[in-house]
Amino acid sequence: MESIASFLKFVFRYRQGIVDRVMFYVSMICALTVIVHVGYITNPNIALYTGQAIVIMFYGLFFMELLRTGSYIYASQRINVSQYSGIVVVTSIFVIVLARISGVDFLSYFARDEWMYFGIGVIFLSELSKSSLFFDNFYFNPTILFVISFIGLILIGTLLLMLPRTTLHAPLSFVDAFFMATSAVCITGLAVTDISSNFSLFGQSVILTLIQVGGLGIMTFTGFFGYFFSGGFSFKNQLMFGEILGENKLNSVISTLLTIISITLLFELIGAVFIFFSIESAHFDNVGQQIFFSVFHSISSFCNSGFTILPDGIANDNYRYNYGFQIVLALIFVLGGMGFGTVYNFYTYVKSQIEALIQAVVNKKRFKHKAQQFSFNTKFIVLCNMVVLVLATVSYYVMEQNYTLSEDKSVIGEWVTSFFMANASRSAGFNSVNINFLNIPTLIMITTLMWVGVAPGSTGGGVKVTTIALAFMNIIALARGKDSIEIFRRRIAAESINKAFAIIILSVLTITFSFILLNVTDPQQEMIPLLFEVVSAYTTCGLSMGVTPSLSAAGKLVVIITMFVGRVGMLTLLVAFIKNTKNKSYIYPTEKLLF
Repeated sequence: MESIASFLKFVFRYRQGIVDRVMFYVSMICALTVIVHVGYITNPNIALYTGQAIVIMFYGLFFMELLRTGSYIYASQRINVSQYSGIVVVTSIFVIVLARISGVDFLSYFARDEWMYFGIGVIFLSELSKSSLFFDNFYFNPTILFVISFIGLILIGTLLLMLPRTTLHAPLSFVDAFFMATSAVCITGLAVTDISSNFSLFGQSVILTLIQVGGLGIMTFTGFFGYFFSGGFSFKNQLMFGEILGENKLNSVISTLLTIISITLLFELIGAVFIFFSIESAHFDNVGQQIFFSVFHSISSFCNSGFTILPDGIANDNYRYNYGFQIVLALIFVLGGMGFGTVYNFYTYVKSQIEALIQAVVNKKRFKHKAQQFSFNTKFIVLCNMVVLVLATVSYYVMEQNYTLSEDKSVIGEWVTSFFMANASRSAGFNSVNINFLNIPTLIMITTLMWVGVAPGSTGGGVKVTTIALAFMNIIALARGKDSIEIFRRRIAAESINKAFAIIILSVLTITFSFILLNVTDPQQEMIPLLFEVVSAYTTCGLSMGVTPSLSAAGKLVVIITMFVGRVGMLTLLVAFIKNTKNKSYIYPTEKLLF
């Protein structure tokens, strides 16, 4: 017994060495085998052998993970963060193993091969995350790392989408796969092919994964899983992620990461449940399809991506008049467009109210409310969003009475369609009506709404509604002869005003330049659809007048670059690649320019 304990202590002492390396390489080989089996092999005979090999690998990985986690816990006589993650992984895989070997009816759903692939992916992700925090050795400009992470994710997505079994028909060309991967990672929604009819389940799953990771940011996922599976952050890691997340307090970096991931998954889960019960099961062959449909559209909505696996989108005959489904989708993408900070602020407020109610009922004590439960940014963001939301909805309702709203059969339906379209055009990219049938003034309004976008710190795009609000408030302040902007008894910093105008000017310049290039690459296309396409690409909205699939290869590359610049931000790219100047110890005299 003592020899076993000493052996386990030896293994634990060198856990960063031989054991973890073996697990990493074995899990990587298994994951690559799954990708080749699911995405590449079309020969049934070869697929049979690779399928059997994957089953053997799966059980082998489970046994190795179980042995390692148990050894670490026994040898250390305690459970830390990384060992909690090991327990979660082992428990998840055990459910899949039990479902496959027991034959119990209520576990039969988890006996499918897809769950086995998921289990292998979870183990590989855990091993990859333990070695992903390599930034201590390669620490450089976090902004550049942020940009590079998006490029890397897009390239990985491109390779996966080029696999033969991604599509049901001919494989995608490099340009088309590159376009689709960029659109998914940049949560845009523009597509050169219909993913509902041309993509297999594997291809749709790749798109869904790219949307989720791209929506939150690859660095957010890397940081979260790296902390969860490796058991901690180094000081340099916290500095880097603090700058990427905009977190000034070093001790709040980990909690901010956990909060972003937790809130996202929580609301996506709630959204998927509501979607599941808002749709008719008769439209699906089985419950699994209905669950996948619900999860796909919940993630796509919260991330404001606009991708859908419905033929003709939300305008599909089975869902065009399903107003409950449209309301659920709209609430999800409006919530996602509010920003993580705002959503978390509301979450803490609701939590405090529930705690107050519990204390009042159970303990019969008065709850002491905190002063200023809503931050300044939350109040300003909510105010701007509510103004745009109401004005856009009412404007759409008035202008489309004799056009797209004539298809709705009730006043309630007209208002739901108006609410859905007016707010989806800000960034979500869903459309329940045909864009080509819109009235010209409505089309102009939707183009403007795409440019305005949603709230900062959200999954949505655009120049952000607060940026436009700040610009208007500055104009009013100048007209009134004031040298500052004041709202909610606070004075807006001059830095914020300068940044707002810089973002606006850069967006106009980028859109104009991309529009000119598209007219050069695709002169046969009409100018209005091309301008609409460019604005949609830059603002990562995803609405289109139908010209996306017919663009030339050069035109698609122009849209790809526009989507990437719009997602990362032109100002971010300038900050990343323009060398910082040293601060001077002197100040030049001030002069006034004539205007």
